Amino acid sequence: MFLLTLLHQRHFSSRTLRGAAVALLLAGGFIPAPARAQKYRTAAGIRAGGGAYGLTIQQLVLPKTTLEGLAVLSPRERSATVLAERHFGILGPSLNYYVGAGVHVGSHKDDGSFWGFDGIVGAEYKIPFARVVLAVDFKPTIEFRSADWNRFPTAFSVRYILVKQKSEGVRGLFDKIKTKIKGPNSD
Repeated sequence: MFLLTLLHQRHFSSRTLRGAAVALLLAGGFIPAPARAQKYRTAAGIRAGGGAYGLTIQQLVLPKTTLEGLAVLSPRERSATVLAERHFGILGPSLNYYVGAGVHVGSHKDDGSFWGFDGIVGAEYKIPFARVVLAVDFKPTIEFRSADWNRFPTAFSVRYILVKQKSEGVRGLFDKIKTKIKGPNSD
């Protein structure tokens, strides 16, 4: 609104232009950049859903990409899963969604050993000022050597952040402002 008023008046003093430039720089520092999509490098915790309970651990392996390992027990089976997941920020790095795929192996009391492929889509939220991540996901599977040839489970996970993502701090903020003013190739 301030800029529209300035444009409508069509007369600018140097003081007004300086004020507008400072306002734009400050606003530019608060406009969210593409999110890193995560605030941690390693997190581990518990997972529950569909009558199964287990452990989960996530490790950042590339920017926005994690490997997740699951060890799950239910009354009639146990399984282990490895998933590669790509994370995307929603409204900043504390809330994000992820998609991925992986494989699993397991043992069922009635059918013996089985294996299969997994897909996953989920959302996670890092609680501010705490080292806790809450996640909910949908993980459809295709089974081989099992009476159930596919499954469509959902689950809820609570993870404790073991290794935090490095913070850019105040210097990172000033570097971002400098890059916006001078361009990405300036020193």
